[in-house]
Amino acid sequence: MGLNVFAEEIPYLLIITLLPIVAGALLLALPNRHKLIYNVALGVATVTLLLTVLVFLGFDINGDQYQFADEYTWLPQFGISLKFAVDGISTPLVLLTGIVMFTGVIISQRIDDRPREFFAFMFILASGVFGVFVSLDLFMLFFFYEIAVFPMYLLIAIWGWKETREYAAMKLTLYLFIGSVVALIGALAMYFTSGLNTFDMVDLAAANFSTEFQNLWFPFVFLGFAVLGGIWPFHNWSPDGHVAAPTAVSMFHAGVLMKLGAFAALRVGIMLLPEGAHTHMWWVILLALVNVVYGAFIAMRQNDFKYVIGFSSVSHMGLVVMGFATLNQNGFIGASVQMFSHGVMTALFFAVVGMVYDQAHTRQIPELGGVGKYMKIPTLAFIIGGLVSMGMPGFSGFVAEFPIFMGVWQAYPWIAIVAVISIVLTASYIIRIVSKVFFGETPAEIADHLHDVTRSEKLALGVLAFFLVGLGVFPGMMVPMFAEGVRQIAPLIGLGGF
Repeated sequence: MGLNVFAEEIPYLLIITLLPIVAGALLLALPNRHKLIYNVALGVATVTLLLTVLVFLGFDINGDQYQFADEYTWLPQFGISLKFAVDGISTPLVLLTGIVMFTGVIISQRIDDRPREFFAFMFILASGVFGVFVSLDLFMLFFFYEIAVFPMYLLIAIWGWKETREYAAMKLTLYLFIGSVVALIGALAMYFTSGLNTFDMVDLAAANFSTEFQNLWFPFVFLGFAVLGGIWPFHNWSPDGHVAAPTAVSMFHAGVLMKLGAFAALRVGIMLLPEGAHTHMWWVILLALVNVVYGAFIAMRQNDFKYVIGFSSVSHMGLVVMGFATLNQNGFIGASVQMFSHGVMTALFFAVVGMVYDQAHTRQIPELGGVGKYMKIPTLAFIIGGLVSMGMPGFSGFVAEFPIFMGVWQAYPWIAIVAVISIVLTASYIIRIVSKVFFGETPAEIADHLHDVTRSEKLALGVLAFFLVGLGVFPGMMVPMFAEGVRQIAPLIGLGGF
């Protein structure tokens, strides 16, 4: 709360957004010595995380809707400016990005193939993500959105799994660029139709677009962004991208990038075109239902450890879209919490998968077993993530999923009944992985390769597990902030339940 006093003097959000990209340029200018590059990357990630923590702690839930505001005119002729601010929904997502960035750097300590370029591209990606979460200018939101997408191609195509990296990188890039172009067309329609000569989203939200206009353009904007959120049937780029990406990039991909799509669909689609949202949400929640049940079923059928987590992400992101599609208080709060909870959970999952693969040199579940005897902390971390995934009380997944299902029951009771199937399916594949991978007999082919992980890797897992357990045991650390963010936008989009 005290930090707000200094918000005008210290541009926290500008620093958080630009620090990674400046650091990326600095890394490219340094000698390509592994230890030097890693230490600089870890230092930058640590500073960035601390700044995001300060913003999170400094957000006043009793204050203005948008806080830590900064504005810098860029192209006034077109109404474009660097307008940064955070609200109760975006503030925890900024923190989430700092967490994933910090832990992703730690997990990447063994990257020895061009580490300078690897960390530079990862930091450029991080800057794009931060920019989307803090931008209140629609043009700049798209600008940072594209910055966040483009480095993914290079990170997967150069450092990814050799078997599928070129295919997965191109597939991911084409899906996401096509989706963003579709959304951009809708955004430009809003800009020209408003007659305000501004991309300021606060002004556009008050533009009172006609019902016909909103009904026409809402599907373009919402689905264009929701492609990055993994909405069915435009989801199949995501599991392939997860599997082909190096560990830290998988953590960013599932932990943050998919939240980018959901957040932008909310910020631009639902908030700027609320009447269109009320008209179209009946079919959006049907698509989300397929995400939830189909994704969980396909995850249960996988033998590749990483594909299980990839399809699990598709299922859990469906819960986010489902929560937004309820257009009521409980659904929105649950969906907002789910973005943070799922982001940390999948980052933890992919970190553990990467640790197992680095030692066993296989991701095939039938070829693994007894890993827990050698990797105790990763085993514990995965079990914690599994309990979160199943929505067990005392963990962040329950705090997120319970209000989502409450909201869905209020709006579409029969969809809530069908969606509950996913809980059973999720429990089945989590229990299967834990029993097959971490317990039982260790195959002789991998036994000699397994050993404990490093202290820094344990630190990364500890940081991720801390937020999953902390939010579950003390939901007051974050839920009131999300609830206030939802309350502030409720009159704008006509949310029920208030």
